Amino acid sequence: MTLPAISHTTDPFPGSAADAAVLVIPDPATAHEALDGYPGLSAALEGIGYKGTASASTRVHVPEVSDRPFAVVSAGSAPTAESVRDAVATAVRTLTGFATVSIGFAPGLEQFADAAAEGALLGGYRFDDYRSEKKPQRADSVVLHAPAIGEHALDDARTVADAVALVKDLVNIPAEWQSPAQLAQSAADAVSGTPVEVEILDEAQLSEQGFGGILGVGRGSDRPPRLVRLSYSPANAVRHIALVGKGITFDTGGLSLKPPTGMVGMKFDMAGSATVLATTRAIAQLGLPVRVTAWMCIADNMPSGHATRPGDVLRMLDGQTVEVLNTDAEGRLVMADGLVAASREQPDVIFDVATLTGAIITALGMRHTGVMGEEQAVAEYLVAAETVGEPAWPLPLPEYMEDLLESQIADMINSNMGDRSGGSLFAGLFLQRFVGRTSDAADAPRIPWVHLDIAGSAEHKGSPYGFTEKGPTGAAVRSLIAFARASVKEA
Repeated sequence: MTLPAISHTTDPFPGSAADAAVLVIPDPATAHEALDGYPGLSAALEGIGYKGTASASTRVHVPEVSDRPFAVVSAGSAPTAESVRDAVATAVRTLTGFATVSIGFAPGLEQFADAAAEGALLGGYRFDDYRSEKKPQRADSVVLHAPAIGEHALDDARTVADAVALVKDLVNIPAEWQSPAQLAQSAADAVSGTPVEVEILDEAQLSEQGFGGILGVGRGSDRPPRLVRLSYSPANAVRHIALVGKGITFDTGGLSLKPPTGMVGMKFDMAGSATVLATTRAIAQLGLPVRVTAWMCIADNMPSGHATRPGDVLRMLDGQTVEVLNTDAEGRLVMADGLVAASREQPDVIFDVATLTGAIITALGMRHTGVMGEEQAVAEYLVAAETVGEPAWPLPLPEYMEDLLESQIADMINSNMGDRSGGSLFAGLFLQRFVGRTSDAADAPRIPWVHLDIAGSAEHKGSPYGFTEKGPTGAAVRSLIAFARASVKEA
């Protein structure tokens, strides 16, 4: 990954060492007084017809303010931490070719310097490992000019940005160089030097322990599956959060083969596993008193003479049987095993994160994460997502659909081939059957559980905005970290 260095100074803006400068301003149409300290700026912006909508960035020549390349970016008419973060991210992402950039704040916006730090880092991410000719480079260093910034804010911002960047890096790697074994090793490397413990199960251990879902999906590939368990266990933990991530390193659809266009981009299908890895590492690096166990369920979904066939029955980790009608509904099979394994440790809450269904894109588009599960846990997650500005939307798990999961020969089917309506809800109901109980009593409630379908939100295909450009987004990482932080505050 490549992220800029970031620092803070109380020196006057823009700073003599910077190659370029950016001033964060409110909407100039409603905030003339905020620009009084920058002679000529209001007139210059009016002269070029700058409207000042949120995150709108423009270069402007104002020698009275700066004798070097100078840009302004708007935080909108009612600036918030989120709008300042996105404005700074836009500026750093689009202002290329300068090694060092100074970020200044119009009066009243300095209070959002913490958010600006995160925006600068997220917007400065770049991945060009496979380009023979590099694109114009984003800043190597960003300096924030603000009277004060929160204690440890820069370190925290760096940790969060590193987590998002880790997801993007792993998802960007071509499947050719990311087998299940390689992804498992990347996970171990990523947490090396942190208080996170790693256990990797190979195909023999998976077979011995009964992980029938992961094995069933992975047996069509000559690159065998893996399960990675990550554990962060601080002595003063106030809550135990389990994370389960889908890690399909490439999804051809198996014998239910995808069409050629549907296969493009299927290296992204391991984004859920990358998300739980990055979240676990960040929580450990932040030193939050929250216990985390994460399960990366990793397999290659390939067609071959060894592959699972439509109509085959798999026995999952908890003994339940699944008739596989569609081998392209494979994510829920590996996730089922992961949910069972996570449940056995009796965590306080379980999250699963998966690029699970195309149906979620039909329902919510490309930016919102679909959220299902236990009502209170879902509500807590939605609050966390809102605090960091990640779009998420709750969806139901209707009891009347339960009958659709029934199989004539097994405990359930993995896909409702006769009716594709409500496909995301069907998948959520399937996963719910593998969430364990809070005790051994048959009527005990299920462990609080939240299902995050990131099939749309994990990849951006449109025009860049804020810190998001085409490609992997790192969706849900910041929300999950915020959920962990909130758990500490509520304890």
